[in-house]
Amino acid sequence: MTTAVPDAGADPTPSKGSSKHKGALKTRAGYAWIGLLIAAVIGILLLVFILQNLEQVNVTVFAWDWNLPLGVLVLLSVIAGALVTALIGGYRILQLRRAAKRK
Repeated sequence: MTTAVPDAGADPTPSKGSSKHKGALKTRAGYAWIGLLIAAVIGILLLVFILQNLEQVNVTVFAWDWNLPLGVLVLLSVIAGALVTALIGGYRILQLRRAAKRK
């Protein structure tokens, strides 16, 4: 049985990427940069969507009447939906915390 002895001049690190920066993206700062890049891409796509949908649309809610560009209307609708979802989720978290304190 023979065992392979590494060459003295050979690099002991694996050939798949650099081991120096292997865990660089597993920090909070790394995740923050990834989040910022994703947010920037989504923002650019959203801006393109709004600029391509500038047709004015008549919006009537109860007694109020507005004329808004279609892209802005969709953006406002998404924001309103996200806020409602966040409020419901926040209320549920408060319920669970109260229940956990009682135990």
